[in-house]
Amino acid sequence: MSSTSGTIRDTVRDTVRETTRDAKDAVRESGNAASAASSDIQADLQALRDDVTRLASQLTEIFTSKGNAAWARARSNVEGVVSDVSAKGQDAVDAVQEVRDQVVDAIDESLRTRPYTTLAMALGIGFLFGAMWRR
Repeated sequence: MSSTSGTIRDTVRDTVRETTRDAKDAVRESGNAASAASSDIQADLQALRDDVTRLASQLTEIFTSKGNAAWARARSNVEGVVSDVSAKGQDAVDAVQEVRDQVVDAIDESLRTRPYTTLAMALGIGFLFGAMWRR
């Protein structure tokens, strides 16, 4: 029985040694694979960084070219609006001057033909402006 138990013990020892050796080999291979994968991951990360940098550069170029075109269109539109406003402003100034001249002519004519009525109307208008001014 002693020899059977020694044989079993030897078999178990051999099995444990073999399993330990296999485990060490597996750990070594895992380390080698991790090192190889690490360098691959590093290369992939660098390629990704390069791609992102290139993309950012392309986006900057696109926004710059589109921005310049948009600015040119906006400037053109603003210049058109300013010239339109300027023309309309000049038309408004001309219309106000024409109305002013007509009012002055009408007052002069009214003073010549009906001086007392014109004076009474001026007093009434002055009274209304004064009353509105106080409020």
